[in-house]
Amino acid sequence: MSIIYTPEKKLFTLHTAGSTWQMKVGRYGHLLHTYYGKRVEDMDLSCLIREMNRGFCGVPYEAGEERGYSLDTLPQEYPTFGVGDYRTACLHAIHEDGSQAAELRYVSHRIYDGRYQLPGLPSVRASGTEAQTLEILLRDKSSELEVVLYYGVLEQADVITRACRIQNRGKTPVRLLRALSCCVDLPDGNMDLISFHGRHAMERNVQRTRIPHGRLSVGSTRGTSSHQSNPFVILCDPDAGEEWGNCYGMTFVYSGNFLAEAETDQTDQTRIVMGIHPDGFCWTLEEGEAFVTPEVILTFRPDGLGPLSRTLHDLYREHLIPRRFLEKRRPILLNNWEVTEFDFTEEKLLSLAESASGLGIELFVMDDGWFGERNHDRSGLGDWTVNHAKLPSGLHGFSEKLRNIGMKFGIWIEPEMVNEDSALFRAHPDWCLQIPGRSPNLERCQLVLDLSRQDVREHLFARISEVLDESQASYVKWDMNRNLSDVWSAALPASRQGEVSHRYVLGLYELMERLTGTYPDILWEGCSGGGGRFDAGIFCYMPQIWCSDNTDAVERIRIQYGTSFGYPICAVGAHVSADVNQQTGRRVPLETRAEVAMAGTFGYEMDVQKLDASEQEQVRRQIQNYIRFEHIIRLGDYYRLTSPDTDETLAAWQFVAKDLTESLVSIVALHPKANPPFRRIRLRGLKEYAVYRIDGEDQIWKGSALMYAGLPVPLLWGDYQSCHFYIRRL
Repeated sequence: MSIIYTPEKKLFTLHTAGSTWQMKVGRYGHLLHTYYGKRVEDMDLSCLIREMNRGFCGVPYEAGEERGYSLDTLPQEYPTFGVGDYRTACLHAIHEDGSQAAELRYVSHRIYDGRYQLPGLPSVRASGTEAQTLEILLRDKSSELEVVLYYGVLEQADVITRACRIQNRGKTPVRLLRALSCCVDLPDGNMDLISFHGRHAMERNVQRTRIPHGRLSVGSTRGTSSHQSNPFVILCDPDAGEEWGNCYGMTFVYSGNFLAEAETDQTDQTRIVMGIHPDGFCWTLEEGEAFVTPEVILTFRPDGLGPLSRTLHDLYREHLIPRRFLEKRRPILLNNWEVTEFDFTEEKLLSLAESASGLGIELFVMDDGWFGERNHDRSGLGDWTVNHAKLPSGLHGFSEKLRNIGMKFGIWIEPEMVNEDSALFRAHPDWCLQIPGRSPNLERCQLVLDLSRQDVREHLFARISEVLDESQASYVKWDMNRNLSDVWSAALPASRQGEVSHRYVLGLYELMERLTGTYPDILWEGCSGGGGRFDAGIFCYMPQIWCSDNTDAVERIRIQYGTSFGYPICAVGAHVSADVNQQTGRRVPLETRAEVAMAGTFGYEMDVQKLDASEQEQVRRQIQNYIRFEHIIRLGDYYRLTSPDTDETLAAWQFVAKDLTESLVSIVALHPKANPPFRRIRLRGLKEYAVYRIDGEDQIWKGSALMYAGLPVPLLWGDYQSCHFYIRRL
């Protein structure tokens, strides 16, 4: 059993393959946390909950003189605002009389096989034999506000998931100002928080901070998970590294505003909460209504950051990403954006596609500019009808011509946005998020369509369906090129405007679910100016996300390094771009650009017609190499061998097949030195006593030698040179 209830102690114990989560009902009905960490068998750990009168820490009324029983110091499962716990809380409710308190006490529970359901929200999927669920009902007796805590245990996947349903059982309305998904209380202070900050074209940089006394938070109020922060964080020991130390991962399965907030309290305990960001959030629950929070994925590893990442990579592949796309290789594509931007004709695109096909590229993706009066980014967005001046054959005719030269057809769309200079906006200005009487904030000359509205979603489904039916596209890039601001919906009353941001995300998920379900064979790629919505919520619908608009191979090493902590390589959109990079002006050898892009879905975003004969041959060889190694990249384990924060000379990473019979090691020289020292890279993940051979070499290696003595790195002469080693077990 993954979930065990001990009735005489009112004790709940949850086991995964390598971890244990334990909690109990306290003597006054509060749900108290006892332990989360390495698996512990058959032990009541409630002795770890210790009480002491700390002073200025109140107690529940029933506790009377038991001054050590304070919600301000006890570890809890779902802390609330206004009842004596002054640390960061999960729930903040306002009642009709203006009071702001909710003290939740245990009422009942149930345990069952399979997964709980979160209506309208993406979540981890698992069969009845792969998961168990614990539901715990808590109630505030004064207001009849109820909270059902959901715990999903996927024992073999080694994760626990959490979410909750908040329901108003009272007669008067309740407003939720804060409705987070989970809390983790740990008995130790002196912990680090690893988060992933960034900006457009430089996402998911690793940031490691000691959790202070006081609150440390990361999050987004941009309406999306954002370029600036990512809804995945790690708590870890101060000395934790790739192969050692206690590490706790928290992943928010959500694509909108989020908050992860940690603090060390007055007794040096650590608390972290995660959920929808409370800024701008206000949700009204009328009598009988319920609010369901998005899911948080929790995983623990006692042996470092690398195993934590690989646990999450496996979870995405098996339980999040649509399974059908992981069972076969994805096509190698060419995207025209960095070649033509808006300036193209059908003839120009077909010529580009013919050259690409001759090199072995399999899919041609037509990016922005094919619709409406779309010759720049100031007009046409929202008018999903083909621009016949550019494509006289129409979508059907153009895609048919591509198929005739042996290329699949892919297309770019941005359903959530509209230009003011468009037929759609002129017909339906009230369909946008904008505040009456105020001039709206503009980004890229775009406004945001109000996806909280059913009529907007119906329009988008109909128009995008027409595009897909006409074009018979096999790939769609779904972009989203601005943040949400001026958040106000003409379809909701004033009292409900605090719900718009979340309702927008729910509408987005409904539209994605409907489109991806109607067109299940299309390969969908998420995008938001690159990596501005790179999160677990999108991955439940789309098997890959464009990692960043920055295609500079050297910059991509850092971006893809940070991304790998929480997300699988097979889901990372990565392309080989032009010799002089569009974002940085940097020049990087073609082989190195391909080496970096191979740590992803692999494709091209460059004018292949300008390649000379030698470069064309390089591209053919790159494609052959990728096809040869792709199964290891898609399905194997990933190891970070160096860090861009600590090694300025080399970047190295490794893939290892699950059966340990094959491995691929990639190395890029970042900063060549005169008269350099010799380098060796210690590999990981191989079978110690097995015998391996490096492709093209006669020498035989024991796995232990490659991992402990290390692989000698050849001298790489010149800027940004690269090499890789394919290693096979004999």
